[in-house]
Amino acid sequence: MKWSFFMRVSLSSAYDYRVHYKETGVVWKLSSLFLQHIPFDTQELVFFCIGTDRSTGDSLGPLTGSFLSESSLFPFKVIGTLESPLHALNLQQHIDETRLAHPSAFIVAIDACLGQVSSIGQLLFNSGPIQPGKAVNKELPPVGDVSIKGIVNIAGFMEHAVLQSTRLYLPYEMSRTIARALQLAHGRRKSKEVQDRNSNSDYKNARNQIGNSYFSQTN
Repeated sequence: MKWSFFMRVSLSSAYDYRVHYKETGVVWKLSSLFLQHIPFDTQELVFFCIGTDRSTGDSLGPLTGSFLSESSLFPFKVIGTLESPLHALNLQQHIDETRLAHPSAFIVAIDACLGQVSSIGQLLFNSGPIQPGKAVNKELPPVGDVSIKGIVNIAGFMEHAVLQSTRLYLPYEMSRTIARALQLAHGRRKSKEVQDRNSNSDYKNARNQIGNSYFSQTN
């Protein structure tokens, strides 16, 4: 499927989608991409929402985690919220615990990042892991089968101070968009399952009716 509204780099199974969080229909568009690449049909799905509430620019992850955790209709495990952030000091511990408890877990990593001034506000959805802490020169383990990132400010100079001084409004709005798109993708998946079951049931009923009608005519 061709997505004209995304910038995309694709090699075999690799992908790199970009869309601005204010783009028209962004929640629906993102949910369509998430449906393609995230297995919402398994309970072995875990969301790593990386960041801290101590830095406004780095709060995109825990904000997203809080939005997802507050939804009773989103059944998947979420690690990293405003109340219990997932950050440099506990990331490896949570990776180890998740791999031990759920060896086949599919991990979606969510984090803030820095970029060019023209890219601020873009949401990135990539195959492969996130390298958290890169913007502030921290050596943290890569995490995620896929990654969702939000460009919250400018890279290249005093990144730690830039994250600290980022307005909360931007990561808040971007995280809300990500959470809504993930929730919508899950809802669309559930609706499709119901439709498929109903279609199969209708088909079986139709076959039974045809079969019964045939036998009644020949007896």
